[in-house]
Amino acid sequence: QVQLVESGGGLVQAGGSLRLSCKASGIIFSPYTMAWYRQAPGKQRELVAAITSGGTTNYADSVKGRFTISRDNAKNTVYLQMNSLKPEDTAVYYCNSKLRNVVYWGQGTQVTVSS
Repeated sequence: QVQLVESGGGLVQAGGSLRLSCKASGIIFSPYTMAWYRQAPGKQRELVAAITSGGTTNYADSVKGRFTISRDNAKNTVYLQMNSLKPEDTAVYYCNSKLRNVVYWGQGTQVTVSS
């Protein structure tokens, strides 16, 4: 039984920081590519950041230089450090895990950035 559980969301003022965590259970974690997606009200879900099993990272242009994705395979956990937050970062953030054609999603955590 596979589960991805996000935590760390909340309310923060513009310019502040948050650290999201996603802990996986029920899978052998290390081979999976892990990613964070987000969905704002009225908008399509979009890729924010991804990290491969080998540690290669990719970021959306809108968050490059502000967000950092990392993983701790010993803890089955992926993180998203978010700095210099902007109101346009407000969204539900979802954890994603992929290996070949097998994909899992978390239920999401709300991030709200006030101006």
